Amino acid sequence: MLHMPINEEQRIQMQAEQEQIRQNIRHIKHHILVLSGKGGVGKSSIAVNLAVWLSMQGKEVGLLDVDIHGPSVPKLLNLEDSKPKGGRDIIEPILFGDRLKVMSVGFLIQNEDSALICRGPMKHNIIKQFVSEVSWGDLDYLIVDCPPGTGDEPLSIVQLLGQADGAVVVTTPQQLAITDVRKCMTFCNQLNLPILGIIENMHGFVCPHCNQRTDIFEGDGGRQMAKDFNVPFLGSIPIDPNMVPAADLGKPFIYYSSQSLTAQALSSAFEPLLQSNKNNGNIEKEQNKMRIAIPLTEGRLSQHFGHCRQFAVVDVDSDSKSIRNKELLDPPVHEPGVLPKWLSGIQVNLVIAGGMGQRAQQLFEQSGVSVLVGAPSESPEEIVEAYLNGTLVAGENVCDH
Repeated sequence: MLHMPINEEQRIQMQAEQEQIRQNIRHIKHHILVLSGKGGVGKSSIAVNLAVWLSMQGKEVGLLDVDIHGPSVPKLLNLEDSKPKGGRDIIEPILFGDRLKVMSVGFLIQNEDSALICRGPMKHNIIKQFVSEVSWGDLDYLIVDCPPGTGDEPLSIVQLLGQADGAVVVTTPQQLAITDVRKCMTFCNQLNLPILGIIENMHGFVCPHCNQRTDIFEGDGGRQMAKDFNVPFLGSIPIDPNMVPAADLGKPFIYYSSQSLTAQALSSAFEPLLQSNKNNGNIEKEQNKMRIAIPLTEGRLSQHFGHCRQFAVVDVDSDSKSIRNKELLDPPVHEPGVLPKWLSGIQVNLVIAGGMGQRAQQLFEQSGVSVLVGAPSESPEEIVEAYLNGTLVAGENVCDH
Protein backbone atom coordinates (compact mmCIF):
# COMPACT_ATOMS: atom_id res chain seq x y z
CA MET A 1 0.00 0.00 0.00
CA LEU A 2 1.27 3.49 -0.87
CA HIS A 3 1.30 5.79 2.16
CA MET A 4 1.26 9.50 1.37
CA PRO A 5 3.11 11.69 3.88
CA ILE A 6 1.62 14.88 5.27
CA ASN A 7 3.54 17.62 3.52
CA GLU A 8 4.30 21.14 4.66
CA GLU A 9 1.20 22.56 3.01
CA GLN A 10 -1.03 20.04 4.78
CA ARG A 11 0.67 20.75 8.11
CA ILE A 12 0.08 24.47 7.70
CA GLN A 13 -3.56 23.79 6.82
CA MET A 14 -3.97 21.61 9.91
CA GLN A 15 -2.53 24.34 12.14
CA ALA A 16 -4.80 26.91 10.49
CA GLU A 17 -7.88 24.75 11.18
CA GLN A 18 -6.91 24.34 14.83
CA GLU A 19 -6.37 28.07 15.16
CA GLN A 20 -9.72 28.81 13.50
CA ILE A 21 -11.51 26.59 16.02
CA ARG A 22 -9.64 28.19 18.91
CA GLN A 23 -10.48 31.69 17.75
CA ASN A 24 -14.13 30.85 17.06
CA ILE A 25 -14.87 29.39 20.50
CA ARG A 26 -12.57 31.50 22.65
CA HIS A 27 -15.46 33.81 23.60
CA ILE A 28 -17.65 30.94 24.82
CA LYS A 29 -17.31 30.76 28.59
CA HIS A 30 -18.88 27.38 29.32
CA HIS A 31 -19.42 24.19 27.31
CA ILE A 32 -21.93 21.61 28.57
CA LEU A 33 -22.63 18.33 26.75
CA VAL A 34 -25.95 16.51 27.19
CA LEU A 35 -25.42 12.75 26.85
CA SER A 36 -27.25 9.47 27.29
CA GLY A 37 -26.36 5.87 26.68
CA LYS A 38 -29.87 5.02 25.52
CA GLY A 39 -32.18 6.51 22.91
CA GLY A 40 -35.69 7.58 23.84
CA VAL A 41 -34.89 8.89 27.32
CA GLY A 42 -35.74 12.51 26.48
CA LYS A 43 -32.16 13.74 26.14
CA SER A 44 -32.90 16.30 23.42
CA SER A 45 -35.87 17.60 25.38
CA ILE A 46 -33.60 18.09 28.40
CA ALA A 47 -30.97 19.85 26.24
CA VAL A 48 -33.53 22.20 24.70
CA ASN A 49 -35.17 23.04 28.02
CA LEU A 50 -31.75 23.60 29.64
CA ALA A 51 -30.73 26.02 26.87
CA VAL A 52 -34.05 27.89 27.05
CA TRP A 53 -33.91 28.03 30.86
CA LEU A 54 -30.40 29.50 30.80
CA SER A 55 -31.56 32.15 28.34
CA MET A 56 -34.46 32.90 30.70
CA GLN A 57 -31.84 33.61 33.39
CA GLY A 58 -30.40 36.35 31.18
CA LYS A 59 -27.54 34.27 29.79
CA GLU A 60 -26.33 34.34 26.19
CA VAL A 61 -26.69 30.74 25.04
CA GLY A 62 -25.85 28.58 22.04
CA LEU A 63 -27.49 25.20 21.35
CA LEU A 64 -25.59 22.84 19.04
CA ASP A 65 -27.33 19.67 17.86
CA VAL A 66 -24.70 17.13 16.76
CA ASP A 67 -27.11 14.21 16.39
CA ILE A 68 -26.24 13.73 12.73
CA HIS A 69 -28.72 10.94 11.97
CA GLY A 70 -31.63 12.04 14.16
CA PRO A 71 -31.62 15.81 14.73
CA SER A 72 -34.68 16.80 16.74
CA VAL A 73 -33.80 20.27 18.03
CA PRO A 74 -35.38 22.13 15.06
CA LYS A 75 -38.69 20.34 15.71
CA LEU A 76 -38.57 20.97 19.45
CA LEU A 77 -38.11 24.71 18.86
CA ASN A 78 -40.47 25.03 15.86
CA LEU A 79 -37.54 26.04 13.64
CA GLU A 80 -37.95 23.35 10.98
CA ASP A 81 -38.41 25.85 8.15
CA SER A 82 -35.39 27.93 9.14
CA LYS A 83 -32.26 27.90 7.00
CA PRO A 84 -28.91 29.25 8.21
CA LYS A 85 -27.28 32.00 6.18
CA GLY A 86 -23.66 32.96 5.78
CA GLY A 87 -20.75 33.57 3.49
CA ARG A 88 -17.31 32.10 3.06
CA ASP A 89 -16.25 30.18 6.20
CA ILE A 90 -19.10 31.77 8.20
CA ILE A 91 -22.45 30.23 9.14
CA GLU A 92 -25.02 32.32 10.98
CA PRO A 93 -26.94 30.33 13.61
CA ILE A 94 -30.72 30.51 13.86
CA LEU A 95 -32.08 32.76 16.59
CA PHE A 96 -34.72 31.57 19.06
CA GLY A 97 -35.77 34.62 21.01
CA ASP A 98 -33.17 37.25 21.87
CA ARG A 99 -30.59 35.16 23.72
CA LEU A 100 -30.51 31.69 22.17
CA LYS A 101 -28.57 30.78 19.01
CA VAL A 102 -29.24 27.36 17.47
CA MET A 103 -27.40 25.19 14.95
CA SER A 104 -28.37 21.70 13.80
CA VAL A 105 -27.70 19.47 10.83
CA GLY A 106 -31.49 19.35 10.64
CA PHE A 107 -31.42 22.85 9.15
CA LEU A 108 -29.38 21.52 6.23
CA ILE A 109 -31.63 18.57 5.33
CA GLN A 110 -34.13 19.20 2.54
CA ASN A 111 -37.09 17.57 4.27
CA GLU A 112 -37.80 15.59 7.43
CA ASP A 113 -37.93 12.29 5.51
CA SER A 114 -34.41 12.69 4.11
CA ALA A 115 -31.73 10.42 5.53
CA LEU A 116 -28.18 11.66 6.00
CA ILE A 117 -25.92 8.69 5.24
CA CYS A 118 -22.32 9.18 6.29
CA ARG A 119 -19.44 7.45 8.07
CA GLY A 120 -17.20 8.56 10.90
CA PRO A 121 -14.80 10.93 9.06
CA MET A 122 -17.68 12.79 7.41
CA LYS A 123 -19.46 13.15 10.76
CA HIS A 124 -16.28 14.56 12.28
CA ASN A 125 -15.94 17.08 9.45
CA ILE A 126 -19.56 18.22 9.84
CA ILE A 127 -19.11 18.76 13.57
CA LYS A 128 -15.75 20.48 13.00
CA GLN A 129 -17.47 22.87 10.60
CA PHE A 130 -20.15 23.67 13.18
CA VAL A 131 -17.49 24.41 15.80
CA SER A 132 -15.13 26.39 13.56
CA GLU A 133 -17.48 28.25 11.20
CA VAL A 134 -20.72 28.96 13.06
CA SER A 135 -20.71 32.57 14.22
CA TRP A 136 -21.45 31.93 17.88
CA GLY A 137 -20.08 35.25 19.10
CA ASP A 138 -19.91 35.94 22.84
CA LEU A 139 -21.74 33.20 24.75
CA ASP A 140 -22.09 32.38 28.41
CA TYR A 141 -23.02 28.78 27.59
CA LEU A 142 -22.85 26.41 24.65
CA ILE A 143 -25.15 23.42 25.18
CA VAL A 144 -24.37 20.44 22.94
CA ASP A 145 -27.09 17.86 22.30
CA CYS A 146 -25.26 14.62 21.46
CA PRO A 147 -26.79 11.45 19.99
CA PRO A 148 -27.29 8.46 22.30
CA GLY A 149 -24.36 6.14 22.86
CA THR A 150 -20.61 6.63 22.82
CA GLY A 151 -19.86 6.82 19.10
CA ASP A 152 -18.25 9.24 16.67
CA GLU A 153 -20.29 12.37 17.44
CA PRO A 154 -19.72 12.71 21.21
CA LEU A 155 -16.08 11.70 20.79
CA SER A 156 -15.55 14.33 18.08
CA ILE A 157 -17.18 17.16 20.01
CA VAL A 158 -15.19 16.38 23.16
CA GLN A 159 -11.95 16.50 21.19
CA LEU A 160 -12.82 19.64 19.22
CA LEU A 161 -13.99 21.67 22.22
CA GLY A 162 -10.98 20.71 24.32
CA GLN A 163 -11.58 20.98 28.06
CA ALA A 164 -15.38 21.18 28.29
CA ASP A 165 -17.03 22.00 31.60
CA GLY A 166 -18.58 18.57 31.62
CA ALA A 167 -21.60 16.48 30.75
CA VAL A 168 -25.16 16.19 31.97
CA VAL A 169 -26.17 12.54 31.65
CA VAL A 170 -29.86 11.73 31.10
CA THR A 171 -31.49 8.42 32.00
CA THR A 172 -34.87 6.95 32.86
CA PRO A 173 -35.63 4.75 35.89
CA GLN A 174 -35.92 1.34 34.21
CA GLN A 175 -32.96 -1.03 34.39
CA LEU A 176 -32.54 -1.33 30.61
CA ALA A 177 -31.77 2.38 30.33
CA ILE A 178 -29.58 2.38 33.44
CA THR A 179 -27.39 -0.40 32.03
CA ASP A 180 -26.65 1.56 28.85
CA VAL A 181 -26.21 4.88 30.63
CA ARG A 182 -23.58 3.39 32.93
CA LYS A 183 -21.50 2.80 29.79
CA CYS A 184 -21.93 6.48 28.98
CA MET A 185 -20.59 7.34 32.45
CA THR A 186 -17.54 5.16 31.81
CA PHE A 187 -17.08 6.92 28.45
CA CYS A 188 -16.93 10.28 30.24
CA ASN A 189 -14.41 8.98 32.76
CA GLN A 190 -12.18 7.55 30.03
CA LEU A 191 -12.13 10.92 28.25
CA ASN A 192 -11.55 12.86 31.48
CA LEU A 193 -14.87 14.63 30.86
CA PRO A 194 -16.36 15.76 34.18
CA ILE A 195 -19.89 14.56 34.90
CA LEU A 196 -21.85 17.56 36.14
CA GLY A 197 -24.75 15.39 37.20
CA ILE A 198 -27.45 12.88 36.33
CA ILE A 199 -31.04 13.75 35.46
CA GLU A 200 -33.59 10.97 35.75
CA ASN A 201 -36.31 11.72 33.22
CA MET A 202 -39.83 10.22 33.13
CA HIS A 203 -39.75 9.43 36.84
CA GLY A 204 -43.39 9.47 37.79
CA PHE A 205 -46.53 10.84 36.15
CA VAL A 206 -48.37 14.10 36.85
CA CYS A 207 -52.13 13.58 36.72
CA PRO A 208 -53.76 16.26 34.51
CA HIS A 209 -56.88 16.24 36.73
CA CYS A 210 -55.57 16.39 40.29
CA ASN A 211 -51.97 17.50 39.59
CA GLN A 212 -50.63 14.72 41.82
CA ARG A 213 -47.42 12.87 41.01
CA THR A 214 -47.47 9.06 40.82
CA ASP A 215 -44.48 6.77 40.25
CA ILE A 216 -44.98 4.45 37.27
CA PHE A 217 -41.53 2.83 37.09
CA GLU A 218 -40.07 0.84 39.94
CA GLY A 219 -36.65 1.57 41.33
CA ASP A 220 -34.45 4.58 41.88
CA GLY A 221 -31.79 3.78 39.31
CA GLY A 222 -30.62 7.30 38.48
CA ARG A 223 -30.00 8.26 42.09
CA GLN A 224 -28.22 4.97 42.79
CA MET A 225 -26.05 5.37 39.69
CA ALA A 226 -25.04 8.85 40.81
CA LYS A 227 -24.06 7.38 44.15
CA ASP A 228 -22.10 4.55 42.50
CA PHE A 229 -20.11 6.99 40.33
CA ASN A 230 -19.85 9.64 43.05
CA VAL A 231 -21.44 12.38 40.92
CA PRO A 232 -24.32 14.79 41.67
CA PHE A 233 -27.90 13.64 41.22
CA LEU A 234 -29.61 16.70 39.76
CA GLY A 235 -33.19 15.50 40.05
CA SER A 236 -36.12 13.43 38.81
CA ILE A 237 -38.42 14.82 36.13
CA PRO A 238 -42.03 13.53 36.04
CA ILE A 239 -44.00 12.96 32.84
CA ASP A 240 -46.61 15.61 32.10
CA PRO A 241 -49.15 14.70 29.36
CA ASN A 242 -48.92 18.27 28.09
CA MET A 243 -45.25 17.80 27.18
CA VAL A 244 -46.10 15.79 24.05
CA PRO A 245 -48.27 18.43 22.33
CA ALA A 246 -45.84 21.13 23.49
CA ALA A 247 -42.95 19.29 21.83
CA ASP A 248 -44.96 18.72 18.65
CA LEU A 249 -45.73 22.44 18.49
CA GLY A 250 -42.12 23.41 19.21
CA LYS A 251 -42.92 25.11 22.52
CA PRO A 252 -40.26 24.53 25.21
CA PHE A 253 -42.14 23.23 28.22
CA ILE A 254 -40.08 25.10 30.79
CA TYR A 255 -41.16 28.42 29.25
CA TYR A 256 -44.74 27.84 28.17
CA SER A 257 -45.74 25.77 31.25
CA SER A 258 -43.41 27.32 33.81
CA GLN A 259 -45.84 26.84 36.72
CA SER A 260 -46.30 23.09 36.21
CA LEU A 261 -44.70 20.52 38.51
CA THR A 262 -42.57 19.21 35.65
CA ALA A 263 -41.26 22.65 34.70
CA GLN A 264 -40.45 23.33 38.34
CA ALA A 265 -38.61 20.00 38.56
CA LEU A 266 -36.60 20.96 35.47
CA SER A 267 -35.69 24.32 36.98
CA SER A 268 -34.58 22.65 40.21
CA ALA A 269 -32.43 20.21 38.25
CA PHE A 270 -30.80 22.99 36.20
CA GLU A 271 -30.13 25.41 39.05
CA PRO A 272 -27.03 23.57 40.41
CA LEU A 273 -25.42 23.82 36.96
CA LEU A 274 -25.72 27.60 37.03
CA GLN A 275 -24.48 27.84 40.61
CA SER A 276 -21.50 25.53 40.05
CA ASN A 277 -20.37 27.64 37.12
CA LYS A 278 -20.68 30.79 39.20
CA ASN A 279 -18.48 29.34 41.91
CA ASN A 280 -16.00 27.28 39.93
CA GLY A 281 -13.15 29.40 38.70
CA ASN A 282 -11.41 26.60 36.85
CA ILE A 283 -14.18 26.51 34.27
CA GLU A 284 -12.72 29.51 32.45
CA LYS A 285 -11.09 27.99 29.40
CA GLU A 286 -7.53 28.36 28.23
CA GLN A 287 -8.05 27.74 24.55
CA ASN A 288 -4.41 28.47 23.68
CA LYS A 289 -3.29 25.14 25.16
CA MET A 290 -2.80 21.91 23.23
CA ARG A 291 -1.37 18.47 23.93
CA ILE A 292 1.07 16.69 21.61
CA ALA A 293 2.03 12.99 21.76
CA ILE A 294 5.28 11.62 20.31
CA PRO A 295 6.20 7.88 20.18
CA LEU A 296 9.68 7.26 21.59
CA THR A 297 12.49 4.76 21.36
CA GLU A 298 15.44 5.43 23.66
CA GLY A 299 14.35 9.02 24.19
CA ARG A 300 13.95 9.94 20.53
CA LEU A 301 11.06 9.81 18.06
CA SER A 302 10.37 6.22 17.07
CA GLN A 303 9.82 5.23 13.45
CA HIS A 304 7.94 2.13 14.68
CA PHE A 305 4.78 3.94 15.82
CA GLY A 306 2.63 0.96 16.71
CA HIS A 307 5.38 -0.87 18.61
CA CYS A 308 6.93 1.95 20.61
CA ARG A 309 7.17 1.35 24.36
CA GLN A 310 6.79 4.92 25.51
CA PHE A 311 5.10 8.19 24.55
CA ALA A 312 6.15 11.71 25.37
CA VAL A 313 3.00 13.72 26.06
CA VAL A 314 3.81 17.42 25.86
CA ASP A 315 1.52 20.27 26.91
CA VAL A 316 2.24 23.47 25.00
CA ASP A 317 1.05 27.06 24.86
CA SER A 318 0.54 27.87 21.19
CA ASP A 319 0.39 31.62 21.82
CA SER A 320 3.75 31.89 23.57
CA LYS A 321 5.12 28.90 21.62
CA SER A 322 6.40 27.33 24.81
CA ILE A 323 6.39 23.90 26.45
CA ARG A 324 4.39 23.90 29.69
CA ASN A 325 4.83 20.30 30.76
CA LYS A 326 6.15 16.94 29.56
CA GLU A 327 5.44 13.47 30.88
CA LEU A 328 6.48 10.02 29.73
CA LEU A 329 3.67 7.45 29.56
CA ASP A 330 3.66 3.74 28.84
CA PRO A 331 1.01 2.85 26.22
CA PRO A 332 -1.49 0.00 26.61
CA VAL A 333 -0.87 -3.34 24.91
CA HIS A 334 -0.83 -2.74 21.16
CA GLU A 335 -3.95 -3.93 19.37
CA PRO A 336 -5.80 -2.43 16.38
CA GLY A 337 -7.56 0.79 17.41
CA VAL A 338 -6.18 0.86 20.96
CA LEU A 339 -3.70 3.73 20.62
CA PRO A 340 -6.13 6.22 19.00
CA LYS A 341 -8.68 5.55 21.74
CA TRP A 342 -6.05 5.81 24.49
CA LEU A 343 -4.46 9.03 23.22
CA SER A 344 -7.80 10.72 22.56
CA GLY A 345 -8.89 9.68 26.04
CA ILE A 346 -5.99 11.61 27.60
CA GLN A 347 -6.93 14.70 25.57
CA VAL A 348 -4.14 14.57 22.98
CA ASN A 349 -4.78 16.98 20.09
CA LEU A 350 -1.88 16.06 17.81
CA VAL A 351 0.35 13.03 17.22
CA ILE A 352 3.73 13.65 15.59
CA ALA A 353 5.20 10.43 14.20
CA GLY A 354 7.83 9.17 11.80
CA GLY A 355 5.59 6.75 9.94
CA MET A 356 1.99 5.63 10.26
CA GLY A 357 -0.34 3.54 8.10
CA GLN A 358 -3.37 5.07 6.46
CA ARG A 359 -5.79 3.01 8.56
CA ALA A 360 -4.22 4.25 11.79
CA GLN A 361 -4.39 7.83 10.53
CA GLN A 362 -8.09 7.37 9.75
CA LEU A 363 -8.75 6.04 13.26
CA PHE A 364 -7.01 9.06 14.78
CA GLU A 365 -9.03 11.40 12.56
CA GLN A 366 -12.24 9.70 13.70
CA SER A 367 -11.11 10.17 17.30
CA GLY A 368 -10.56 13.89 16.74
CA VAL A 369 -6.76 13.67 16.91
CA SER A 370 -4.66 15.24 14.16
CA VAL A 371 -1.61 13.40 12.80
CA LEU A 372 1.69 14.68 11.39
CA VAL A 373 4.00 12.03 9.91
CA GLY A 374 7.49 12.10 8.45
CA ALA A 375 9.09 13.76 11.48
CA PRO A 376 12.82 13.12 12.15
CA SER A 377 14.20 10.96 14.98
CA GLU A 378 14.96 13.78 17.41
CA SER A 379 14.12 14.44 21.04
CA PRO A 380 10.51 15.36 21.84
CA GLU A 381 11.59 18.84 22.95
CA GLU A 382 13.35 19.50 19.64
CA ILE A 383 10.38 18.23 17.64
CA VAL A 384 7.79 20.25 19.57
CA GLU A 385 9.84 23.45 19.46
CA ALA A 386 10.30 23.06 15.70
CA TYR A 387 6.57 22.44 15.28
CA LEU A 388 5.62 25.51 17.31
CA ASN A 389 8.06 27.68 15.37
CA GLY A 390 6.91 26.35 12.01
CA THR A 391 10.31 24.86 11.16
CA LEU A 392 9.49 21.15 11.48
CA VAL A 393 10.16 19.56 8.10
CA ALA A 394 7.96 16.54 7.35
CA GLY A 395 9.82 13.95 5.30
CA GLU A 396 8.78 10.57 3.97
CA ASN A 397 6.15 8.54 5.79
CA VAL A 398 8.24 5.49 6.72
CA CYS A 399 5.54 3.01 7.75
CA ASP A 400 7.45 -0.14 8.69
CA HIS A 401 5.65 -1.49 11.76
